[in-house]
Amino acid sequence: MGHRLEPYQNELYRRVDEVPSYLWDPIGVAGIPEARDEYHGYLPHVFSMLANGTEEGAIADYLNEVAGDRMNMTVSDATRVHAHEMESCLRNYHQVIYERAGFKIKHPEAQQAVDSNPR
Repeated sequence: MGHRLEPYQNELYRRVDEVPSYLWDPIGVAGIPEARDEYHGYLPHVFSMLANGTEEGAIADYLNEVAGDRMNMTVSDATRVHAHEMESCLRNYHQVIYERAGFKIKHPEAQQAVDSNPR
C-alpha cells in the first residue's frame, strides 16, 4: 500500500510529469495526445530524485541514460545540455513549490524564480 502525497508533493509530481512530456521529449511525441503517457515509466524515479535531494547533475545523467540506453538514441553534446536544462527546470519547480508550502530549499536558479515571482 502506497502513501498519500501532500498537496505540494502532488503539485511537484504533476510538474515532473509535464517537463519530460512537453519540454524534454527526446522522441518528439509532445503533440500526440495518444502518446501523453510515453514517459510515465520514468516519472516516479525522477520525482524521487528531486524529493530526496540528489546531487546536481544526477537527474540530467538519468535523462541521458534513458535517452541513450533505453531509447537507443544518440546522446550528443546538445542532448546533454538539454538534459541539464531540464534538470534545472525541475529543480526550480521543486524549490518554488516547496517554498510556497513553507519549506526552504536552496537551489540557485530556483531562488531567482522565487525572488522574481512575488506571492
